[in-house]
Amino acid sequence: MDSTNNPGDNGAKNGEQNESGQLIVAKDILPESLFVIPISHRPIFPGMMIPIVLTGDFMIDTANKILETEHKIGGVVLARELRESGAPRSEDLYEVGVTIKVLRVTPIDEKTIQMMINALGRFTRVRVLNDGPLIQWQVAHHEEEDHSGSEVMKAYSKAIISSVKELIKSNSLFQEELKLFVNRFSVEDPGKLADFVASMTSADTGEVQDILETFDVRKRVEKVLVLMKKEIELSKLQEKITKQIEQRISKQQKEFFLKEQLKEIKKELGLEKDEKTTEIEQFEERIKKLTLTEEAAKKIDEEMNKLKLLEPHSAEYGVARNYLDWITSIPWGVYSTDNYDIKKAKKILDRDHYGLDDIKDRILEFISTGKMKGNITGSIICFVGPPGVGKTSIGKSVAEALHRKFFRFSLGGMRDEAEIKGHRRTYIGAMPGKIIQSLKTVGVANPVIMLDEIDKIGASFQGDPASALLEVLDPEQNSNFLDHYIDLRFDLSNILFIATANQMDTIPAPLLDRMEIMKLSGYIMEEKVQIATRYLIPKQLREHGLQKGDVDIDKQGLRMIINGYAREAGVRSLENNIKRIMRKSTRRFAEGDKKKIKITAKSLPDFLGNPRFTDESLYDKKMAGVVMGLAWTSMGGATLYIEATAVPSKNKGFKQTGQLGDVMKESSEIAYTYVSSRIKDYGIAGNFFNENMIHLHVPAGATPKDGPSAGITMATALYWLAKNRPIKLHIAMTGELTITGKVLPIGGVKEKTIAAKRAGVKTIIFPFENKKDYDELPKYIVKGLKVHFVNYFDDVLKIVF
Repeated sequence: MDSTNNPGDNGAKNGEQNESGQLIVAKDILPESLFVIPISHRPIFPGMMIPIVLTGDFMIDTANKILETEHKIGGVVLARELRESGAPRSEDLYEVGVTIKVLRVTPIDEKTIQMMINALGRFTRVRVLNDGPLIQWQVAHHEEEDHSGSEVMKAYSKAIISSVKELIKSNSLFQEELKLFVNRFSVEDPGKLADFVASMTSADTGEVQDILETFDVRKRVEKVLVLMKKEIELSKLQEKITKQIEQRISKQQKEFFLKEQLKEIKKELGLEKDEKTTEIEQFEERIKKLTLTEEAAKKIDEEMNKLKLLEPHSAEYGVARNYLDWITSIPWGVYSTDNYDIKKAKKILDRDHYGLDDIKDRILEFISTGKMKGNITGSIICFVGPPGVGKTSIGKSVAEALHRKFFRFSLGGMRDEAEIKGHRRTYIGAMPGKIIQSLKTVGVANPVIMLDEIDKIGASFQGDPASALLEVLDPEQNSNFLDHYIDLRFDLSNILFIATANQMDTIPAPLLDRMEIMKLSGYIMEEKVQIATRYLIPKQLREHGLQKGDVDIDKQGLRMIINGYAREAGVRSLENNIKRIMRKSTRRFAEGDKKKIKITAKSLPDFLGNPRFTDESLYDKKMAGVVMGLAWTSMGGATLYIEATAVPSKNKGFKQTGQLGDVMKESSEIAYTYVSSRIKDYGIAGNFFNENMIHLHVPAGATPKDGPSAGITMATALYWLAKNRPIKLHIAMTGELTITGKVLPIGGVKEKTIAAKRAGVKTIIFPFENKKDYDELPKYIVKGLKVHFVNYFDDVLKIVF
């Protein structure tokens, strides 16, 4: 129920005329039984004539019941809280309400009516006659006392009128209504005066209802005066806040107008230009420093003319301005001068990296080719190797050696082709791709751009970034690279792209075909010792605020860190362990210990705990059917044991365990078939395979394994098991075996050699066709190893037995 409170003339002093024209006093016609309409928000006071809106079947039925009565009289009572569902009950209503007479009813729609009512007087509930769905009460009506001759009540009335006049000065919200009140109500009727003032205040519902329930006029007037006092104080506070806000706004407006006037004066005097003119001049200044293509010059000229015609506040102005900002920020025809000094380049590479001689040689050959040609164009290099071997850092060194700017961004997890080729300008928030962004950042058209983690690039419904890279990394196409946002062809052929990857398997074949692969296999013990001594330890001393000599790690201690705590191919874990040592050392110094710290193999567990790795030789003695193989992983090389055992059985059989992939399972079946087919040649008991179930297992069952390179290792384990003939200790092998006994070449020779040396292997067997790969290895890697190259499995048996 909604209502609007308006003061009204109560006709003939709360009375009405009968059909003969005689005046009937209201108290003579007020029935003791009333149908009650619940209302919300605020109560209605006697003497008011207001419209109320009734919604819902319950309300409309109650109104109809009132209209059916002789004098169309009912009651209106404030609800403490209306129910969310269902009709309200008597218990939900206050006990005091007002008697109303319905003057007019106007339908609004099927479920809503508007009813004009005249509030007559107060009543109190005596008892409930009907409590649902319509509410009907027996009530007691209250007559107002006559205080017309009382000087005290007249004084109270004047006090109320004074308060109202004071409120009018500060509160314009009810100004017209309060003025009307002052003109129409007399000091001789303090009760009605108090009722109207109470209805106009912003007091809480409970406080206003309390005024309605106060039948004693004097007490009611006193309560209303207290409410008016609160209202006046609230109005003054509101006025004060409003003035403070207006003062602030006035000050800001004054400053704004003065600044605008100052701008106009400066413009007239030629001392200052507007924002639009400044931006256009900025673009023109940039263009002078660029060597634009014919297509770019034409496009920029069109956009500049458009910008001059647009208003700065228009949406299109912002789009045009951003586009011009991008295309004038790209380094059209701006190149840095390359350095082709081979000795200086070698010095930089040696300064930043120890070892990696094969990679350094290929980079120097690459720079030499550029020197002879006069430029380095159409070159895309991909460094492939395990984490922590220096792929990213060697890319930085290449950029420094060439005197080129360097920019790196990661492709790992990239799923949207717009990251490479940009968004079309029709989209909100559109911007160029990473390639154009990188050129803006470096400011030259021939930087070194590193595409990190190219093997981890993704694909989604938004496009395939790997396919978008095909244009970027193709020397035949990237001279006319078209970014969707810039929409102008830009020459990328002068950029040296360097990609990095941990493995080549996940790089799409067309992308792989466009790159020159350089493999970084990892570091052996001697290389890690030198890297730690020359680079990592001095760097961590500086970063932890320590001086040279404060913390000293001896050679044996360093070797133990490498062998027991950081055995992976790269040096990242080695650096992390050195950091741990430095942190513990700085704590000792911070706690007051001034003694210099020396780290030895014996004291190392105090700083790093117990070693994570133990000797890779799982077996300290010869065991039948156990042979060491060599494997390649994305983390570098690793040793791999093959175990074979025989279980007596009525039927022959062969099973494999150790989470082997399909290719490795096939290799094991080939080895089984080959050895069992040659039992006569090898002198194996004829019934050995027929009376035994052969079980072949590869330890570390939680690790997935696959590949054909363990073929000869599996065959050797089966041969040893069948012959019960032990092989030499400290020997490892790798090679693919065919069903005819031919040994085929494998990959990862360097990684496997490093893994064998780390495990203390003295003798290695490789396929004969891998001899060329082995001969390319540095001497310090193969030092102390005895290597055999085999063509057939029979050659393997001659070496191991």
